[in-house]
Amino acid sequence: MKIFSTNISSYVSLICLLLAPPFLADAAVSPFYNPPAAYLVQVNGQVFRQRNAHTRRAPASLTKIMTALIVMERCNLDEVVVVSRGAARETGSRIGLRGGERLKVRDLLAATLMASANDAARALADHTCGNQKDFVVQMNARARALHLDDTRFSNACGHDSTRLYTTAHDLAILTEKAMQHPFLAKVVARRDMRIYTVNGKRSFYLRNKNRLIGRYRGAVGVKTGTTPNAGQCLVALAEREDRRVLVVIMHARNRWRTAPAMLDAAFAASSSAAGNSNGNRIKETQEIR
Repeated sequence: MKIFSTNISSYVSLICLLLAPPFLADAAVSPFYNPPAAYLVQVNGQVFRQRNAHTRRAPASLTKIMTALIVMERCNLDEVVVVSRGAARETGSRIGLRGGERLKVRDLLAATLMASANDAARALADHTCGNQKDFVVQMNARARALHLDDTRFSNACGHDSTRLYTTAHDLAILTEKAMQHPFLAKVVARRDMRIYTVNGKRSFYLRNKNRLIGRYRGAVGVKTGTTPNAGQCLVALAEREDRRVLVVIMHARNRWRTAPAMLDAAFAASSSAAGNSNGNRIKETQEIR
């Protein structure tokens, strides 16, 4: 009788797990899963799951996705940028640029997106519009053109400010627009690279802060961000066969646990919907360290 009762209990648990929504099922299998304050998950451009996706929050360095987009639309990749004094004095994440150094736009974009370098982002802003203030005007104008109604920028780097906010929904739109540029899509998919000043006297090793790159199957981007107000943020993009999953996470407890869990759930659900017999089984997700 005890064996019969145990079997019944096991069958009931299995049925509940299979019938649960993807993220609930994942939570049952992965005990570390905790939802971030806001998130949005898209599969091939269609919303799969979301939470507080239209709530305004600080984006930290996810701001640099817009910075990169503005630069791509206004500059030539081989233009030479003279690092401004303001850029050399930037605080936070940086690669150590010096005032007066000359680097190409393409290399500073790589530093901005991969290493999340504030000095590189500021150098690009000053080069593109003459100063950061005018660059921010262009950032906000571009946000309006993209109908990012809950987005406002106050600097090119993502420093915390009451005048800097966006939403998971708006970031998804912005990211898809930025990834239409082949150069940006290629850069965010790289694990590391080395860039040089124009005269070749100094070089900078860039390691992508996105730990999913090279560690999570199919990961191709996009950007990390962390500040006291924003918490841990991440825009993750992964592609497998004909499936493209975009995850936007804002203020997570541990983005390297949460993002793989969300990606796994989305891929599993889309596989199941496509008739993949293995798609309805969600395996435990490993933390990306």
